[in-house]
Amino acid sequence: MADPDGAHGGDPRAGAAPPDGVRPPVKAVIFDWGGTLTPWHTVDLAQQWHVYAREYAAEPAEAAELADRILAAEDLAWSRTKSDGRSARLADVLAAAGVRTDHPGHPAAQAAYEEFWEPHTYTDPDVVPLFAGLRARGVRVGVLSTTIWSRDYHERVFARDGVLDLIDAAVYTSEIPHVKPHPEAFRHAREAVGVSDSAACVYVGDRPYEDVHGAQRVGMRAVLVPHSDIPASQQVPVDVAPDGVAHRLLDVLDLVDAWNR
Repeated sequence: MADPDGAHGGDPRAGAAPPDGVRPPVKAVIFDWGGTLTPWHTVDLAQQWHVYAREYAAEPAEAAELADRILAAEDLAWSRTKSDGRSARLADVLAAAGVRTDHPGHPAAQAAYEEFWEPHTYTDPDVVPLFAGLRARGVRVGVLSTTIWSRDYHERVFARDGVLDLIDAAVYTSEIPHVKPHPEAFRHAREAVGVSDSAACVYVGDRPYEDVHGAQRVGMRAVLVPHSDIPASQQVPVDVAPDGVAHRLLDVLDLVDAWNR
């Protein structure tokens, strides 16, 4: 069941939106991807690179060493996003580990890497009726994902699951300078869905710091989807309360209906 009673305190110093009574109607709902539109999975992040390296390198010992180098490069890239908010890209991670994308082993390695991730990328069954319901209400649908993957990859995933044509606009941080919770990432998403007022946007995500804090800081409402088992190393302590809680994704329709009533 949706819980619209988590409205944050409206601290103007944090750039929070005004109370619900003076907010404009919801014109767009923007979604996080991993852990929100896709159910949370605990993934062996080292294994993804062993799968890649076994196809890229000729010898097992070389493959093991390469996998360790790529994992270290990826860890460094993600740590930089936390320290300064700069985005990262898969191509840069591979280059930092000494991987050449023109290497004869790269196409097979990339295919193996994507195959590894496939079972962890399936879209939640609620997404198609949720997106269709929002569009039927005249509400635009957006995506803002902190990701190192390309737009092409994400769009292939959405197309596979019959979702791509239901998305009005998507922003992937691999294409912009900053990641969530940087305000510019949310502004890019708001502009992409064609809404000029952040208070008319809702952001839906599974992380209190990146998603709830980040959205509220630019004046959006924030909805928390609280089912992800986020590793302690990825958690950032923050004192925030979401404007609503969706215990399943379809609850977002009830929240939007309540705010637009």
